[in-house]
Amino acid sequence: MSFADAEKMRSATVLVTGGAGFIGAAISGGLADAFGRVVVVDNLHPQVHPTADRPVGLDPRADLRVGDVTMSATWDTVLADVHPDVVVHLAAETGTGQSLSEASRHAMVNVVGTTQMLDGLLRHQALPRRIVLTSSRAVYGEGAWKRQGGPLFYPGQRTNSILEAGQWDFPDSAPVAMAAEDVMPAPVSVYGATKLAQEHVLTSWAQSVDVEPVILRLQNVYGPGQSLINPYTGIMSLFCRLAKAGRSIPLYEDGAARRDFVLIDDVARAVVAGVMSAAPGAVPIDIGSGEQQTIARAAELIAARYGAPAPHVTGQFRQGDVRHAWADVSRAGEVLSWTPEFNLDAGVERLAAWIDDQPGVSI
Repeated sequence: MSFADAEKMRSATVLVTGGAGFIGAAISGGLADAFGRVVVVDNLHPQVHPTADRPVGLDPRADLRVGDVTMSATWDTVLADVHPDVVVHLAAETGTGQSLSEASRHAMVNVVGTTQMLDGLLRHQALPRRIVLTSSRAVYGEGAWKRQGGPLFYPGQRTNSILEAGQWDFPDSAPVAMAAEDVMPAPVSVYGATKLAQEHVLTSWAQSVDVEPVILRLQNVYGPGQSLINPYTGIMSLFCRLAKAGRSIPLYEDGAARRDFVLIDDVARAVVAGVMSAAPGAVPIDIGSGEQQTIARAAELIAARYGAPAPHVTGQFRQGDVRHAWADVSRAGEVLSWTPEFNLDAGVERLAAWIDDQPGVSI
């Protein structure tokens, strides 16, 4: 089967782990349009899902199986009647700050959840042609920096003592864009470390059994459909809720940290492209908005949208946060024929309009 052959895809099966979550719901319609069968495995964790009901945003054509990817029994049940042609592996714990205090939980889901899936696929002789993994820009840590006229260097983690001294940036140097071809991973959070381990596990396994691994390293994903109850992800939705309530948005550090806020619409297209493209290759692909913004700029846009007081700098910090992060998305254009379509202004309006339509939104 060719991944570019639309007719054959309509008789194929795609299996999506964590597929009832933010990204899973966003891609479910596109996958259901392309594949004859879409099977979703998700545990509907209460930190993300307010109820155990089927999420409204999940395409009705998707077959939802409620189960825990870390349990071998889940895979024995699912793979008894599902032989996927493609797997999209979204299931993950994603809280950077939470991963410091719940390291075992993050390692269990991100690493053991992946190995249980791979073991199950082999055990049931249900090897897919391709596995698409959504990884994270967190694998880069602080990334690579450069002094004027000098080579790239890796500054490593900003330690607690550095942060307590208010030394936000690295002296006499500037960060560079995150690109898998040029910047090596060096995670500074437990979450980032587990995602990098997930990449390594998948790649080594897949290339040993002739399964094609496709790894997408996502920047800060936001937009309509994201969980409004999860306190560990989604600063854009938090900023919107604060501003909607007429409160000033607090900015950590000095507010000048840079991020690559990429709208869920663009991310969904990138993931589907990772599924459908003919030959993306095994080198990780960076997915972002094509622009970098300070967190202060994002907060100012949101405050203006709601007529809220101006954001204020607190000087607080969070362990595991990196100073600057944005992606070079040029390779995604080359291998996926994908480019981002939404800038921050348009994305903020889409997110805010969606939040305004949600009942009972609170801080």
